[in-house]
Amino acid sequence: MLRGLLLFCCGFLLFFTAALTAVRLLGLDDGTYLALPMAGFPYAVAATIVLTLVVLAASGRLLLVLAIALVVTQLFQVVPRFIPHNTTASSVRLRVAAANTDVGKADPQTIMALVRSEQIDVLSLEEFTAAGVQALDRAGIGKLLPYHELHPEIDSSIYSRYPLVLSGLLKAATKWQQPTAQIMVGGRTVTIVAVHTYYPPGDPQRWAQDLQALGGAAKTAGKDTVFLGDFNATLDHATMRNLLADGLIDSHAELGRGWAPTWPSVLPVFQLDHVLHGSGLTAVRAGEQTIPGSDHRAVFAELALNQR
Repeated sequence: MLRGLLLFCCGFLLFFTAALTAVRLLGLDDGTYLALPMAGFPYAVAATIVLTLVVLAASGRLLLVLAIALVVTQLFQVVPRFIPHNTTASSVRLRVAAANTDVGKADPQTIMALVRSEQIDVLSLEEFTAAGVQALDRAGIGKLLPYHELHPEIDSSIYSRYPLVLSGLLKAATKWQQPTAQIMVGGRTVTIVAVHTYYPPGDPQRWAQDLQALGGAAKTAGKDTVFLGDFNATLDHATMRNLLADGLIDSHAELGRGWAPTWPSVLPVFQLDHVLHGSGLTAVRAGEQTIPGSDHRAVFAELALNQR
């Protein structure tokens, strides 16, 4: 009796993890509210593994076969992000970081400490306000990153150690305009885009349209490009996977760090913030940093320019 009840409960829970797996395989979360549970797909994988072990212990043969098939399917989708696949990189490096400042609440001193400790060359700030600009000015940002493309009236901004060859706003139909700039690194022009998309709980179609627009920009941006910031999407969302298919590489996943949650900052659950780059660069290091006052953790990466 107890064994039958246990197997029934396991089967009931496996039905939900299987349903979420089907949603991911079919991309049904693209532009729909199914994007919300999809953000927790890695947890569904972990739950499926635990349930499979329980079914094994309870000797539920038929259910065990189904559970194992489900585990294999899920692992096929998530394991690649935990396998490092970067190649030998050149000595020419670009260090970048992005932080959602939570409408200017992020502590400017901690941001400055991040810039110093990681020797950041380019800093992307989202939900960045005029007050935030003034706070960073007082903290001495101009001494470390003297060049900038500031748009606090819109949402995001870019600070740079290198002069900006060209700068402005990305020509993409997104909810908030995305600042962009070009810098010269090792004799090559690298395009930087500070990203902040709309969020799925507010309007999943608007969110999906933002990511699709970024995908269109990525296709024409070239190999030497960096898109970084708050994408409001994980690597399991269909819209993010489409964006990566458009020519971008996730720095954390490239290094085998496929689980690096950044939101909420107090107890990170989902990785919504990313450093994506084109095939002309290779990630050699990536990490996250808690910024007091912000609800997101900052992300940073050291990128090497591939030899041609």
